[in-house]
Amino acid sequence: MYRFLLSRQWVILTLIALLLMPVMVKLGYWQLHRHERRVANNHLISDNLRAKAVPVESLTRPGAVVPKRQLYRTVTATGRYDTAHEVVARQRTAGDGDSIGYHVITPLVLADGRSVLVNRGWIAAGTDLTKFPKIPAAPSGEVTVTGRLRPDETTAATGIRNRSGLPDRMIMLINSGLMAKDLPAAERPVGGYIELAATTPKPSGRQPQLIPEPDHSSIGMHMGYAIQWWLFTAMVPVGWVILVRRERRERLAARDAAAEDGAARPAAAAVASP
Repeated sequence: MYRFLLSRQWVILTLIALLLMPVMVKLGYWQLHRHERRVANNHLISDNLRAKAVPVESLTRPGAVVPKRQLYRTVTATGRYDTAHEVVARQRTAGDGDSIGYHVITPLVLADGRSVLVNRGWIAAGTDLTKFPKIPAAPSGEVTVTGRLRPDETTAATGIRNRSGLPDRMIMLINSGLMAKDLPAAERPVGGYIELAATTPKPSGRQPQLIPEPDHSSIGMHMGYAIQWWLFTAMVPVGWVILVRRERRERLAARDAAAEDGAARPAAAAVASP
């Protein structure tokens, strides 16, 4: 009664089941690896945020790419703000996750003449998106900033598409290489930028809204998804067996019904005979 497994329908169904199992196992491992990367990234960010602050010049230089191991590393920089070359990065979200505005990017000129871009925080966009917004004044004189080291933004890494023809002093990507074109030659910015956390001496007056620390506690649902894929994998052979047994039961029932019908016909014929 299992010869039906050789039928075209059952051969195709069995092949599909055999194909699905390794695919779902692989998808489970894909989610597991995403979970492991998320956990490792969270540990990296946590360690870098807690690490003792170091001068930004010790980790990067003009034209350098900030390596992933330095992501959100706590750094300091001492110098004077070059507000003449201050710009704003468009379409940035506030700490509430809803309000859209600008990030204020101001070069900080270091003692050796080089500069580092400082993201001083978020401001509201206002009503006229074609004009440079009114920005809270940066502290004057020499200051020491403490913040988180971030790599230069690129379209590939952020999904933000760079655009030309923007209003004056507006940018899409916070990128030291792109901004270097508009800075004095002596102010060659080091790679990456600082996400401001504190300023010494403490500035007076209103300042842009500081960007909150990144969330490094959530691990997402990747492990749960991995377990689900593996459970689905285990359900495939179970489901196949259930379908086979049901098909066999239905075929046996049909055979028995046919046999009973076949036996009933001669008896009925005999009764009907004179």
